[in-house]
Amino acid sequence: MQSKQSIMGDTVNIEMETIMERTVIAVDIAKKVFQLHWVEMDTGCIERLQLKRARMLEWFANHAAALVVMEACGGAHDWGRALIGLGYEVRLVSPRKVRPFVQGNKTVTNPRISV
Repeated sequence: MQSKQSIMGDTVNIEMETIMERTVIAVDIAKKVFQLHWVEMDTGCIERLQLKRARMLEWFANHAAALVVMEACGGAHDWGRALIGLGYEVRLVSPRKVRPFVQGNKTVTNPRISV
């Protein structure tokens, strides 16, 4: 089965095995502080990181390429293009698909792990 690469949210066919072998980084975008979540493949631990807007691209530039998932919004498209430029694969998820998984209020201290 072939995989289609897409920018910004079109239907994409990817084999599940391919996704399970890769690191998936979920990014919650906010005005000043972004939340990153990913699972360490070695240990299975969920890692969390808060990054200020100015340090976001620097952090991604120093890490291996992975699949980055974000909730679709105006800012997500811009960040998605920047991350694609660094060699990452970016997927945007519709807010309608994310909403059922939100845990509590949308604040920096209570991040959306659901993405």
